[in-house]
Parts: sequence; structure tokens; C-alpha cells
Amino acid sequence: MTAILGTPHAAAAAGTTVRRGALPYVLGVTRLAMGWTFLWPFLDKTFGLGHETASADAWVNGGSPTSGFLGHATKGPFSDFYQGMAGQAWADWLFMLGLLGIGVALIAGVAMRVAAAAGALLLVLMWTAVLPPENNIFLDDHLIYALLLVVLALSDAGRTFGLGSVWEKLPVVRKNPYLR
Repeated sequence: MTAILGTPHAAAAAGTTVRRGALPYVLGVTRLAMGWTFLWPFLDKTFGLGHETASADAWVNGGSPTSGFLGHATKGPFSDFYQGMAGQAWADWLFMLGLLGIGVALIAGVAMRVAAAAGALLLVLMWTAVLPPENNIFLDDHLIYALLLVVLALSDAGRTFGLGSVWEKLPVVRKNPYLR
């Protein structure tokens, strides 16, 4: 918390009180929410649960998870680039594996650095697909979520309500800190 507020004295001088004991729990719940943000579209697009994807358009029924958004909703300077990917099998597989891997890692609280990097990359790519954003000249929720993923990875949020503490003790993770 010191890195965010400067020093504990700076927080007190500003009239701000921080319950450090509550912060890990807030970050843990936020991590779970971000995990669900990635896992839900994977489930809906895979099985056509009817929220955004009809059963007939489900990936398991031969539908393409990328054809709708990339084919019809992109705009701006990169729209031709993204529209060229729409419906391609490699794009479908990369997108779906990304959603699944990022969602499961965040919910489990493991591989937070890899999940944050992959999630931030996916979100920034989605942001570039709709430039300029609809409600702001530059900033939208994709960039804010990307920054939030970085905060979660840097704050060891996988340890609270997750398996991060156990994960970090694995020999392969100890040898390769980027897997934390």
C-alpha cells in the first residue's frame, strides 16, 4: 500500500485510512470477478448458453466464436485487419484457449503473471478493434481491466481465496518466477 499512497504518513496527512487487513480480501474477490469475466464468454460461446450466443451458434455446434464480433462489430483503423481474421479456425482456437486459460488461472489464483500478461494483451487487442471507443476519445473498460490485471498480478492476489501460496511453492514455479 505504501507504493500506492507514497508513505503511511502521506495517507494519514491526506485524511485517508486504509484497512490493510481488508485489502487482500478485496483483491481476492476482484481477481475472482476478473476470472469470471474471461471464463463466462468461453462457456457461453462454447455451449451457446443463450446469453450472447444462441445454441445454434455455439462452438460445439460448428459456430465460430470470432465471426460475430470481428466480422461485424470492428471499426476504426484496424477494422480490415480484424475482419480478415473473423471466422478463421486459428483465430477461434487462440481466442477460446485464451479466454479459458486466463479465466481458469485467475479463478484458481495461479500463474497470475502469465494470466495478467495474456489477459492484458487480449484486452488491448479488443480495444484496438473498436477505436475510437464509443464513450470516450481514448479510454474504455478494456484498458481499465488490463491495468487491473497488472495490479492483481503485482499484489499477489492469487494467495487470497486462491491457490497462489501453494502454486508458488512448486519447484517449477520457484525456478521460473514469471510463472508466479
